[in-house]
Amino acid sequence: MERALVERARRGDREAFAALVRDAADRLYAVAWRVLRDADEAEDAVQAALISMWDDLPALRDPERFDGWAYRLVVRAAYRQARKSRRREVTVRLLPADPVGEPDVAAGIADRDAIAHGFARLTVEQRAVLVLRFYAGLSVPEIARMLGIPVGTATSRLHYGLRAMRAVLEADARPAPGREDPG
Repeated sequence: MERALVERARRGDREAFAALVRDAADRLYAVAWRVLRDADEAEDAVQAALISMWDDLPALRDPERFDGWAYRLVVRAAYRQARKSRRREVTVRLLPADPVGEPDVAAGIADRDAIAHGFARLTVEQRAVLVLRFYAGLSVPEIARMLGIPVGTATSRLHYGLRAMRAVLEADARPAPGREDPG
């Protein structure tokens, strides 16, 4: 079904392109938001990516690779957006999660805050690789191919990004100096 939509959209069918966008928009926004950590910037990046998709779709050689191609365009748009804004503030927006059993709400919020704090310390390039690996579920070679970087560079960004996240999470988990742990 998607292949047929991609083929029609490649030939200029606006309705087919709109259907593709409806199917992919939430996933593309989620990737952009996770890379940029800002809702407005993520929306801008997705809009820029959608414009690029429409303009460049006739040149897409393999319709089966549409999803990876779309992710690549949104990540590149996120890179451009990050370079354009160059601001370092952290905006935390809680995304709904599927509750399982009786969740510990306070612990969940603390975990999300810690992850947001850790993500803010990463470079945009590291965030992109982590998002594509753990959110989109892509392999390192797929990420490298998608971003147009060597596999070693993707591996390095993943390694250093995870190491930085681990360091921030461990630092946040330690009690502050001068405070006794009541536990």
